[in-house]
Amino acid sequence: MFPVELSGTRARTLMWAHESEIDAAALQQLRNIARLEWVHGVRVMPDVHLGKGATVGSVIAMRDAVAPAAVGVDIGCGMESVRTDLTAADLPDDLRALRSAIEAAVPVGFNAHKNPVQVNKLAPGPSGVATSTLRTGWDRFWSAFNDLDEAVAPRESKAHKQLGSLGGGNHFIEICLDQDDQVWILLHSGSRNIGKEIAERHMAVARKLPHNQNLVDRDLAVFLANTSEMAAYRHDLTWAQEYAARNRAVMLALVSEAVRKQFPTREVRFDTPISCHHNYVAEEKIDGVPMLVTRKGAVRAGAGDMALIPGSMGTRSYVVRGKGNPDSFQSASHGAGRRMSRNAAKRQFSVADLVAQTEGVESRKDAGVLDEIPAAYKNIDDVIEAQHDLVDVVATLRQVLCVKG
Repeated sequence: MFPVELSGTRARTLMWAHESEIDAAALQQLRNIARLEWVHGVRVMPDVHLGKGATVGSVIAMRDAVAPAAVGVDIGCGMESVRTDLTAADLPDDLRALRSAIEAAVPVGFNAHKNPVQVNKLAPGPSGVATSTLRTGWDRFWSAFNDLDEAVAPRESKAHKQLGSLGGGNHFIEICLDQDDQVWILLHSGSRNIGKEIAERHMAVARKLPHNQNLVDRDLAVFLANTSEMAAYRHDLTWAQEYAARNRAVMLALVSEAVRKQFPTREVRFDTPISCHHNYVAEEKIDGVPMLVTRKGAVRAGAGDMALIPGSMGTRSYVVRGKGNPDSFQSASHGAGRRMSRNAAKRQFSVADLVAQTEGVESRKDAGVLDEIPAAYKNIDDVIEAQHDLVDVVATLRQVLCVKG
């Protein structure tokens, strides 16, 4: 059934969704992207929806160019997960204490740590979640801050304190059970405010460049290879992608420690974590030619690649293994994808609806997260089924606890 080809495009655009299922504005946005002279091809995931400049759920292969909007403002946003040796039987009937412990360990929304997290003290011992990202490279990483665009120089202190914090919107921390009732930790976050400021700074630069003046959508402004502007963007982008990965690694360690403290009479053990970006740039060969590939709301699904595809706060998420399908540029969806805007969700649903749709999940159930109500998202099972040629399902996770900002 999939992929299907989008009509009316210059660059070939293959979709894992039908045109009738995508709103008109998102379809036009995809056609605008495919019109860019530097675009080799566009691939559209089943969670596709309207974004700023570039569509969420799109994979764009470009020759000697990159569009910052095709990455998005939350550079490096992605997922992190780890399976524990706990089972459903180990969990208490009431998970409020565990949720409070996680919220005490990880700031949410606009909040940050009062003081920077001492990463050298995280995840001690054989049962800690101590990934290589968490253990090494911190001096090199922070020293590189001085080489970022001068516009973000005053943000260094804030960036230190926000490392290991969740943010708001669709970002979350969850405790889940898989099909065997094994307990997992799952979280979704990105590069926080520093990534946003880096992205917006470079987007503003791109819009002013001469070759972008006649674009149908100036939000699709691009940087060209072998220019100082491209070099500056790629440099700062790489740093922000690493910040996002380190942010998730620190959070996972903090949440893991909070979980361990809830079981003082036993040693909780953790498997090797799974981590994946879904807003980023990579250098890859497409159709045998070196390209800059942007994934905005999409994960790499090369043969054997492990990835995480979350649903909404009242449904389920999936651990998947990529099949390496070249038709999709070796990509898959990053989640369920929204089917309505945040404002539309707030208008259509009530807190009572939120309570009903998150029954059985220990979570916030108030107007502050109403825009994240499960009905505002596409059906995650349909999204997974649409890409059965892209990924194999390794585990199905249902959340029993969800923390949101």
